[in-house]
Amino acid sequence: MKFLDQVKVFVASGNGGAGCVSFRREKSIAFGGPNGGDGGRGGDVWAVVNDDLNTLIDYRFKQHFKGGTGMHGMGRDRTGGSGDDIVIQVPVGTQIFDETGEQLLIDMVEPGQKALLAKGGNGGWGNVRFKSPTNQAPRRANPGEEGEERWIWLRLKLIADAGLIGLPNAGKSTLLSAITKARPKTADYPFTTLRPHLGVVELGAAERFVMADLPGLIEGAAEGAGLGHRFLGHAERCAAILHLVDGTAEDPANSYCVIRKELVDYDEQFLQKPEIVVLNKCDAITPDMIAKHKAELEAECGHEVYTMSGVSGMGVKELLSEVFAHVKIRRAKEKKEREIALKAKALEEKGLAPESDKWQP
Repeated sequence: MKFLDQVKVFVASGNGGAGCVSFRREKSIAFGGPNGGDGGRGGDVWAVVNDDLNTLIDYRFKQHFKGGTGMHGMGRDRTGGSGDDIVIQVPVGTQIFDETGEQLLIDMVEPGQKALLAKGGNGGWGNVRFKSPTNQAPRRANPGEEGEERWIWLRLKLIADAGLIGLPNAGKSTLLSAITKARPKTADYPFTTLRPHLGVVELGAAERFVMADLPGLIEGAAEGAGLGHRFLGHAERCAAILHLVDGTAEDPANSYCVIRKELVDYDEQFLQKPEIVVLNKCDAITPDMIAKHKAELEAECGHEVYTMSGVSGMGVKELLSEVFAHVKIRRAKEKKEREIALKAKALEEKGLAPESDKWQP
């Protein structure tokens, strides 16, 4: 399956059906009066999160979605049928933007979450609605209300606990294939990874997390150079960034600075996001070079640097334990936020506003 993380689609809700002008015509009933029914309402367009999806590839060849038109009202007080709703299924982590792509409308992060993209038009009133003591035989009915239409952008940001970043050929895909069952392409040339890959890391029966391998970044990625700038958004949702630096490079410290600058230029929130710096491919260099490069990297990043080899497995276990520690911190924080939100909702249903003195999170 190909990976597609951004698509522009057109959504239009259905128009409402027109009301009916009708009068009773029965042999035994004189002056039967109006009996025109209302028109049916137009169909809505909804976005629903499907936990089984992980790409927007379904919308590569279909970008137009329109709700059904409501049926017109009929005589004998018959209301027209409502138009069919249209449901757009999106993966977890999909963000919906307006036509400009700048204003975020809604962030779809929970499985089963629903969002109304376009509301169907109401059906028009039939002439029975206009009957009054002074107007016993109205000959008017309302047309159906027009539906809404708009272009929107769907952008997928993967929900991963940890993200692998670094220059091309830093060893990201090799590490992912070594610690998970994912099988990304690996080769001795740059840009072997053209799309993000996800893998589940299992440290124990109850200790598992999702790791994402993002395409390699190059200098100028935040401005559009290379491929990685398209996928920088996927790193925003990670609990921690795993920054791999090639230990066989001429200047690993400079390699780190290049990628770090691109992350900050793209979004300053990366300044607050936990970053784990790893000197990779240590099986291919001498211990003296490992110590030298590690010291230079620690001087640049300001914290401890891990040494590792994705091929031989050296230092991998210790590294994963550190990553999982950050994952547990975020999960605990999210759990607390959900509990507070549920408590606030429960109190609100009982008539106690969250701002009241009786409510304590």
